[in-house]
Amino acid sequence: MTDGDQPIWSAGLILAVIAAVCTTLVALTFSATKARIAANEQAWLEKSLEPALSGVVYDNNLAESVLIVPLPHELPGNEPVIVYRALHANAPTAALFVVSAPDGFSGPINLLIGIDDKGIVTATRVLRHSETPGLGDFIDSTKSDWIEQFGRKSLTAPDLALWSLVRDGGEFDQVTGASITSRAVVKAIKETLLYFEANRETIFVEQ
Repeated sequence: MTDGDQPIWSAGLILAVIAAVCTTLVALTFSATKARIAANEQAWLEKSLEPALSGVVYDNNLAESVLIVPLPHELPGNEPVIVYRALHANAPTAALFVVSAPDGFSGPINLLIGIDDKGIVTATRVLRHSETPGLGDFIDSTKSDWIEQFGRKSLTAPDLALWSLVRDGGEFDQVTGASITSRAVVKAIKETLLYFEANRETIFVEQ
């Protein structure tokens, strides 16, 4: 039989062998890089959460200690909330909440709020917003230090009754002309602190 008369099954067998070899190579490559990929993902996650980890000591993999709080809940926003839990020697040290303040001037304001095991805010950062540039974008830490005033605050410092803007009889500063944006952030942090206080034990239950 000449090469031109090579049976179809022979060509199919060659293709099958090539596919098997390619699959094996892909599997070997994935296996060899799996640890590196996981390490890179962990580094990226920690870098993203780093602004809310001020002063927090932890030794766990944050990506492996995630809690999803389903609806309905008493946290800000109308969607499930992601909570990253920081542990040290298996003991809770902080919870990092990704919440959404629904009542911003131009739409929802996504926030990262860190709360340590004593119920004190480690830091707050704005992840995404649609507030007016030059007016409402002061909440972004790259635009101003306004958001820094919430660090080291809790439900007792200041007193719960003072968790509002100065113009509303509270303790927190607002930016002139952007009180709606300011109120939305203050309210979201307050609600997150209240949720943490009421659900502290269940937040850190092993999933």
